Amino acid sequence: MRLRIPPERLVVLAGVAAAMHVAKLSTALPVLRDALGVSLVQAGFLLSLVQLAGMLLGALVGLAADGLGLRRTLVAGLLLLSLASIAGGFATSAPALMGLRALEGLGFLLASMPAPSLIRRLVPAARVSAALGWWGAYMPLGTAGALLLGPAVIAASGWQGWWWALGASTAAMAAVVVRAVPADTAPPAHGAAAPQGPAPWAARLRRTLRASGPWLVAALFAAYSSQWLALVGFLPTVYQQAGLAAGLAGAATALVALVNMAGNIAAGRLLQRGVPAAVLLRIGFGVMALGGFIAFAPLPLQGPAAAGLRYAAALAFSMVGGLVPGTLFSLAVRLAPGEDTVSSTVGWMQQGSCVGQFAGPPLVAALASAVGGWQWSGGVTAACAGAGLVLTLPLAQRLARAAA
Repeated sequence: MRLRIPPERLVVLAGVAAAMHVAKLSTALPVLRDALGVSLVQAGFLLSLVQLAGMLLGALVGLAADGLGLRRTLVAGLLLLSLASIAGGFATSAPALMGLRALEGLGFLLASMPAPSLIRRLVPAARVSAALGWWGAYMPLGTAGALLLGPAVIAASGWQGWWWALGASTAAMAAVVVRAVPADTAPPAHGAAAPQGPAPWAARLRRTLRASGPWLVAALFAAYSSQWLALVGFLPTVYQQAGLAAGLAGAATALVALVNMAGNIAAGRLLQRGVPAAVLLRIGFGVMALGGFIAFAPLPLQGPAAAGLRYAAALAFSMVGGLVPGTLFSLAVRLAPGEDTVSSTVGWMQQGSCVGQFAGPPLVAALASAVGGWQWSGGVTAACAGAGLVLTLPLAQRLARAAA
């Protein structure tokens, strides 16, 4: 029996399966700190090491995917994630787990980087912005799924069983993609007109990095991703330290992650209706600045009122902040310097996102360790949001020149 899910939605589901590996650590951190002696700063690096490959190789993998095939690259990433996760379940020390997290990062990069270009090939041009808005929701969906399922699986079979379960499910997702997503076609005709020479990919990379557009979307994504992963990644720990049970802390954080998809999907629809991208980015970063600060900062209120206000701020931070990635995935396609540099532009943006995700959690963890609590963590997220707001100024100028 053939699957009836549209292939572009299956690509999104594959991204969700990959994103669950990024988020699977959040619910396991309290257990890992006891089982493997993981410190708070090591926990920050465990959260961020999955971004190491993307931070170093994003643009190059984007270039390679065009030659290897977008679907083939996606499937290879899912299989690598599966193998690394299954091996991770056998780790007996924090350094071993860190090494396998870095390998998972390569799998995550291979799985997530070609997806926007693949979706672009699968849907009509009129639906690209909306479809990419759905793709922008893959991270919050995967994060929410991991936060909801993780506590129950860990309670039943330990953190090792959680790693093995995700490894098996990701392998199954790879099989679904092979069956239901159309196979890679021959390189498009514009490939014949690519710069000649022994290494045409180098010419495409130079064109990408000499243009301002790829740099802007990469920097904006770094400003967004650094604060989002830092807040969502540590919320289960924050809530458990405040006395919530693991399952309740995971469910509360899952909702924070899940509402992010609303902003992503809304961004795609608003862009299709003509709302300027810079406006959406400013709204997203502005609410993130305020919401992240309130979620962590000391408040004059006490008890349930303070907890409710902080949680509402975290929800607003994530939901309205979702406008940012939903907008940036569409901008990456528009601001690529040429048709043959879309994948490298998306890869460079992914590289910026990974830099932010690699830096944000350890920075927040180090600050929390230094001051003995989370009260100043909102200053880090607000600073990142402020950087994003500043970057919207040259972006608006760049878009205005392109429209003139």
